[in-house]
Amino acid sequence: KQWYQRRVRAKTIDLVITPNAHPAQDHSTLIVALQRPLLGAELGEECAMVITICKTEGCRESRDEALLAEIAGNYDDEDKPLKEAYLEQFTSALTMGGEVDEDGEEEEPSVGDLIMHFISLFWKVLFSLVPPRFFGSGYPAFLVSLFFIGLLTAIVEQIASLLGCVWGIKQAVSGITLVALGTSLPDTFASRSAAIHDDSADAAIGNVTGSNSVNVFLGLGLPWLLAVIWKWAEGGEEFRVGTFNLEFSVVLFVMVALFAILTLILRRVLVGGELGGNTVVKYVTGSICLMLWATYIVVASLKAYEIIKIGG
Repeated sequence: KQWYQRRVRAKTIDLVITPNAHPAQDHSTLIVALQRPLLGAELGEECAMVITICKTEGCRESRDEALLAEIAGNYDDEDKPLKEAYLEQFTSALTMGGEVDEDGEEEEPSVGDLIMHFISLFWKVLFSLVPPRFFGSGYPAFLVSLFFIGLLTAIVEQIASLLGCVWGIKQAVSGITLVALGTSLPDTFASRSAAIHDDSADAAIGNVTGSNSVNVFLGLGLPWLLAVIWKWAEGGEEFRVGTFNLEFSVVLFVMVALFAILTLILRRVLVGGELGGNTVVKYVTGSICLMLWATYIVVASLKAYEIIKIGG
């Protein structure tokens, strides 16, 4: 918070910039914005600015105008009536728009944009029911979004399980292929978006590790706890669930995960960052990750169908 004396119209704000915070990038972007004035104070038209720090000449400039427009739009939303904000959400869901270029201008929608718009139209309209982000300090939007994510994940999991049953795929294999793909694709797109827009790889990689930690510790622990309590309340019966291919799959996953971590360490040493680099490095890294995933799927499936004998 910044406090101003009465009738003060200007003030200098000192910002400490950490040197070499992102050594793998040739530029960093800093957004400075004033918001939520108190005690009757008012903000002028120019209440935000974008600072681009370039380490080399000719580095890619940030889209200052587009960023400033987005910042101003976010703050203007807080003053809109709830009904008007909901109407804008539904209008945006029904409106066809193209990609935004580097200058912040919207391009004409391509054929692919049109196809994806009509495919996802139902979901866009459905998710427009999420309360606006400024309503109730964002808590209603967060809770309703969690509900929709859980509902969509449950639908995808059921469809994937039914497909595995219809195609005659063993449950151990469908769990690591169809169900895993259906429930993990949202994380993949979230990591992609974070990798494109964030200045560091923390959000992109942390999203994957954080999601998996929730799946393992909460997704397994909470149902197990509820089942144990239910069995105990019914008469103290022990709750036991056997496994068929779980031990081997877990050990195999740990092995390929260690290779993935080693890849990130090598990138840090050789390239200077976990993400980015030249085209060759990016394609090689992506190919290694795909190869590790394919290795896990193939070997675990062969073990599930008892084509290979490992560990008895």
